[in-house]
Amino acid sequence: MFDLVPFGKRREDAFGQLMKSFGDAFNDDFFAPLKSSTLSFKTDIRETEQAYHVEAELPGFTKENINIDYAAPYLTIKAVHQEENNTEDTEKGHFVRKERRYGEYVRRFYVEDIDADAIDASLKDGLLKLEIPKRQRPEGRRIEIQSGE
Repeated sequence: MFDLVPFGKRREDAFGQLMKSFGDAFNDDFFAPLKSSTLSFKTDIRETEQAYHVEAELPGFTKENINIDYAAPYLTIKAVHQEENNTEDTEKGHFVRKERRYGEYVRRFYVEDIDADAIDASLKDGLLKLEIPKRQRPEGRRIEIQSGE
């Protein structure tokens, strides 16, 4: 079972749109403290009989920037981006301005009946792939009733 709607997504999207409209009208640096520090990213989730397959778009991230955690029954994928804005002296031929961003990108999913020890993750070309095996339940068996003699 996967809950495909991340917590607080609708609230973040509405607030993000409001901040974008303010950012278009004014300087982004002025509103930087008001921006949400937690962002989201796109994911695709497929289910087979044996496992869930998750693909998350995380361009520009290295595996050192990504943390995947399972604390039953929640699977959390968190990617941290740390960039900075600098204005430097132009007389020495340095950068006039370097722009960078800081932010946490987080998705949290409700998932149960999985084999947490067998989760496999890989990152290639900005695409994080997770294979989350389902816990195999033993098949039931019929129990014969013995006579009470």
